[in-house]
Amino acid sequence: MALTPGRNRADIAGLLGEAPADLPDDENPVDHGLDSARVMALAGRRRPAPGTGTAFGAPAEKPAIEHRASLPGVQG
Repeated sequence: MALTPGRNRADIAGLLGEAPADLPDDENPVDHGLDSARVMALAGRRRPAPGTGTAFGAPAEKPAIEHRASLPGVQG
């Protein structure tokens, strides 16, 4: 399954027990309760496609959901 902004939002919302619509694009999911243990759980479920990948720190630099759409491996 392709990693899309919608899937990313749904995955994060699922970890937080929230509806995807309750996570604004321009806010940091950490402010909604996303902690390092949940990030590691999410990272463990995802495997990059061959030839793609993201440095682990890249999402931390710009954590808002809207910025994750520009990371390698994310399809618009």
